[in-house]
Amino acid sequence: MADTDPTHDPEPGDPDVDFEPETDEPDIEDSGDGPDEGETGEGGSPAGTGGSDDLPPVPRPINWRTLSSDDAEHEWLDLNEWVNWLRHEFALPAQIIPPMWHRHRELVWELSALYTRWLGCYDPEQDAAGPISFMTDFAAARTRFREWVQIAGTRLDRDRPSRQTVWPGEDPISAGEETPITDRDEDFVDFVVEDVTRRAEAEAAFLRGEP
Repeated sequence: MADTDPTHDPEPGDPDVDFEPETDEPDIEDSGDGPDEGETGEGGSPAGTGGSDDLPPVPRPINWRTLSSDDAEHEWLDLNEWVNWLRHEFALPAQIIPPMWHRHRELVWELSALYTRWLGCYDPEQDAAGPISFMTDFAAARTRFREWVQIAGTRLDRDRPSRQTVWPGEDPISAGEETPITDRDEDFVDFVVEDVTRRAEAEAAFLRGEP
């Protein structure tokens, strides 16, 4: 008599055994409502867990010292668009945000820090306290902007390089001349092209092994 023990593993040459052991688990039909095994939702998250590519990336600090040429161009354009929105939205005078802010590094660092703070506070997954946190930081930043602009000496209709303090033993630095501002947007484009070109040339030199 053939062995029909369900625990018996068939050996090579054994006849096929059409035996299904009884189980206490009910038969469950796939309704198609739930995710299949291994299926993932948008953004690589397991299906049904709420992952979504619609959410913006997490804001990161902008380090102008290490940006590539491509990243720098992207950050310059984004920051310029946001600064234009900010000054119109809050009616900010040139004593706080002057037209030539892009040519003053102290203002660039301050504005980019405020920009990433705004991105974080108004992130879709931020809690309701985010906006008031930004407004608190924005109020403090406006005080610093007034100090920076006063030190820089830049105005609504004219601009000059920020004055540098020369320490003993350092080479003297030219103070630069004050120039009138005729077309701010044109100057911004020229500045960004120059900055991106400089970064691209440095990247190419690095790939060639040049110091």
